[in-house]
Amino acid sequence: MGAGKIVNIFLLFLTFILVVGCATVQYTKRKTILLITQEQETSLGNEAFKQVTSESKLSSDINQTAIIKKVGSKISAVADKPDFQWDFILIEDTGTVNAFCLPGGKVAFYTGILPLCQDENGIAVVMGHEIAHAIARHGAERMSQGMVTDMVGNLLTEAVAAKTPEAQKAILNGYGMATSIGILLPFSRKHEYEADYIGTILMAKAGYDPRTAVEFWKRMLQHSQGSSMPEFLSTHPNDLKRIAELERRMPEILKHYAN
Repeated sequence: MGAGKIVNIFLLFLTFILVVGCATVQYTKRKTILLITQEQETSLGNEAFKQVTSESKLSSDINQTAIIKKVGSKISAVADKPDFQWDFILIEDTGTVNAFCLPGGKVAFYTGILPLCQDENGIAVVMGHEIAHAIARHGAERMSQGMVTDMVGNLLTEAVAAKTPEAQKAILNGYGMATSIGILLPFSRKHEYEADYIGTILMAKAGYDPRTAVEFWKRMLQHSQGSSMPEFLSTHPNDLKRIAELERRMPEILKHYAN
């Protein structure tokens, strides 16, 4: 296939994406490309949740589990997602400092993150952040980006087929690094900032003080000190930067908080 034909096919593909896949993120109004339907995304989320629950040990701590469900119920009530089938679980794993919300509203906390949360407000910070990822459809956006970069990579592979194996390897490796560092990782960091912002709005609307989010991320910063990975190679932004961004936007976020 000639280079000109490859370019034409790619331009047609981009036109299709712009016409069919353009969407707007709630709250931030950011334009995004989604090639995965909400139904497909939810189905994948349900399957992943079944696997996680089957492979994990649920916490037997009734009080901690009740708090997770309480906070989750309050924040999901203001998330404006009546089509989501919400579920909230606490997984017994003190070594995992994490939580997630899968497409469709399946939320899991690991007991390892609770000491950093400290209290119900801290849990609300994490809950809001993870639910924000789901309602902003960040997972579908990442999958869509992967589909586009794979398509371009396949076209590029055909375009350099006549070159030497060494040249092919150099070009394709360069493309992989460029898309990872230049597109995929920066967008992952953008998703984190967006989830911070939307998540604090959700916790504020649910009656939790969003200012406690700053204190949570300060604790997370202290916990993660010693990590040597530079930000441009990371899916998550530098904690100091996300703290500064939250502080910058806090007056706007507080408009949603009736204290």
